[in-house]
Order: sequence, then structure tokens, then C-alpha cells
Amino acid sequence: MGKWKCIICPYVYDPAVGDPDNDIPAGTPFEDLPDDWVCPECGTGKAMFQKLEG
Repeated sequence: MGKWKCIICPYVYDPAVGDPDNDIPAGTPFEDLPDDWVCPECGTGKAMFQKLEG
């Protein structure tokens, strides 16, 4: 499970943390996020995220 960064803003989705403010529990891989999930900082969709290397 890698981290994914929004290419619009500085937000990084970390599966170890999840997105508790949007009912996404820790341990949820990016690929398993709902299709309508959006960046909690800027509101852009999943298509605007890049997987971080490493």
C-alpha cells in the first residue's frame, strides 16, 4: 500500500491513516477508495492523484 499525492494541492493520501473525516478507515488502499471519493483539501477526484515512489 503506497501513498498517493494529489497533483493539484499538497495533500497526500496515506492508507495507514485513511481519511477519517470522510469515513475511510485506516488500512484502506487508495485503489479501494470509492469512485466518488475526492481530495479532502481541494475536492478533486481520484484521477488527479499520482502514486508516490518508494
